Amino acid sequence: MDFVLIDRPVPSVAVVTMNRPERMNAMAFDVMVPVRDTLREIGNDNSIRAVVLTGAGDGFSAGADQKSAGRPPHTEGLTRPTYALRSLEVLEDVILTLRRLHQPVIAAVNGAAIGGGLCLALACDVRIASDAAYFRAAGINNGLTASELGLSYLLPRTVGLSHAADIMLTGRDVPAEEALRIGLVSRLVDPVVDEAVAMGERMAELSLPGIELTKRSLQAGVAATSLENYMPSEGLGQLYLRLLTDNFEEATLARNEGRKPVFRDDR
Repeated sequence: MDFVLIDRPVPSVAVVTMNRPERMNAMAFDVMVPVRDTLREIGNDNSIRAVVLTGAGDGFSAGADQKSAGRPPHTEGLTRPTYALRSLEVLEDVILTLRRLHQPVIAAVNGAAIGGGLCLALACDVRIASDAAYFRAAGINNGLTASELGLSYLLPRTVGLSHAADIMLTGRDVPAEEALRIGLVSRLVDPVVDEAVAMGERMAELSLPGIELTKRSLQAGVAATSLENYMPSEGLGQLYLRLLTDNFEEATLARNEGRKPVFRDDR
């Protein structure tokens, strides 16, 4: 069985589906390692302009697989402490791979996003959800901390500190409508994957370096220490494309001619 499926419903958008529905796409290593490797391959495919991440069946991802987690690669002969470190490293690498991709990643949350599954969704650039989606920071319910795989970094920056504390300190379920209200997702729509693909198509129509620089700017902006220090980097990105491409002239001409612009990303 293939635990990761790749589909190209349109040439410019790749849909990556975590495919272990009987375990609600839990983050077993035999799922997460191929997810990571697939994302890396996609990052090097210049024909793919946007990526959709979703789960098979009724769930997005149930987080840690407590029954059949499998074994991470290259851990033979390790003692328990080092094995644990390497295991975490593999899962952390999935989160970081999502963040580092050249392409924007849209999480199409079709059901439960629990624990590490919530972290996967947060690592994506955009999150949209179906009405059946719900979110849970599960660690606190298991006698652990709610913080895992960057959750205490990503969640407050997404919904604000108060909402993040409410979610992480109670371990309660956040239904789709509340997730929309607090900004955890940007849209509720069914079928959610179709909407995500359409969103990806829209991104693919825009400037390739423009999209890449905007993704980088969004990530850098939320981590910036001050507005004053950060604004020059945005300005340099704008100047970079203004001087090295004729995209601005094409956009102006297209508006005057009543058509969509076709960006060459060159001059």
